[in-house]
Amino acid sequence: MTRFVLHLLAMIACALACAQFAGAQSYPAKPVRVIVPFPPGETPDIIARLISPLMSESMGQQFIVENRAGASGQLGLEALKNAPADGYSIAVGQGGNLVVAPHTYKKLSYDPLKDFAAVALNVTNYVAVVAYPAAPFKDAADMIAWAKTNPGKLSVATNGEGGFNHLAFEMLASMGGFKFLHVPYKGAAQITTDVISGQVHVGMGAYTGFVQQIQSGRLRLIAVTNPLRVPNKPELPLFADAVPKYDMRGWFGYVAPAATPREIVRRLNAEINRAIQQPDVAAKLVDAGLIIVAESPEYYADFIKSEYAKYGEIVRSIGFQPQ
Repeated sequence: MTRFVLHLLAMIACALACAQFAGAQSYPAKPVRVIVPFPPGETPDIIARLISPLMSESMGQQFIVENRAGASGQLGLEALKNAPADGYSIAVGQGGNLVVAPHTYKKLSYDPLKDFAAVALNVTNYVAVVAYPAAPFKDAADMIAWAKTNPGKLSVATNGEGGFNHLAFEMLASMGGFKFLHVPYKGAAQITTDVISGQVHVGMGAYTGFVQQIQSGRLRLIAVTNPLRVPNKPELPLFADAVPKYDMRGWFGYVAPAATPREIVRRLNAEINRAIQQPDVAAKLVDAGLIIVAESPEYYADFIKSEYAKYGEIVRSIGFQPQ
């Protein structure tokens, strides 16, 4: 009887594996929903709309972009969590809603480590710190030295208390050994205006949001938080040059519901990586200040876990109370 039961269980397991493989082989058999948890025109939306047509062409079904903005990207991921785990719903996640929000919100409707399967890390980006031209420092080393000489007087504008940019600057201050005054804002436009006028010493945000003012001379680029250089932007100063091992890059990547079959996850990973490396797509992303990443689902899963732990430690170290 024991042998019979073991044999039966083995047959059932084999049948399930074969069914899963067959399902993956025929995937996709209908259109795929691509949830973008942010409004049109933001980086996740740009990525999705650039590569979805290529995936539609190569996979024989439409990849339809659906913007589900709200709650700093949380509503879109909540919708993904509640979707069937069959490969027909995926979403573009990012550092803010996948690894920062779990540590800064008391109530979150999803657990990024349990509710989602990592599919593909698409890009990392440049988060920049800019100053007004007459600021009393010219580069990262100068700014850190000035902040040490004037403890707590360096005013830093970011897009909100406990947000990605705020925590990235907290890590810089911790590693650089200085203190600063955090000034939270609700939007990037007002940050730019107040830095230009000298209301605050520096502002922090996406490099692409500041680039026109930098080029016109109305803002001075202090440095970017990403430690990597790309060929068409070798001139960008890095905080890592002044603070070795500092690495607080922003990032964006696809996730799926946790129980999505592994063969489907691997198929999506291969197609996303192929699409994002097409010369015309790659050129547009690089011009937008992004660094292309094309790695395995396992790489992305380990990356999410590492980032999750890193931001949790930052939140605890500064005594931030979840809101």
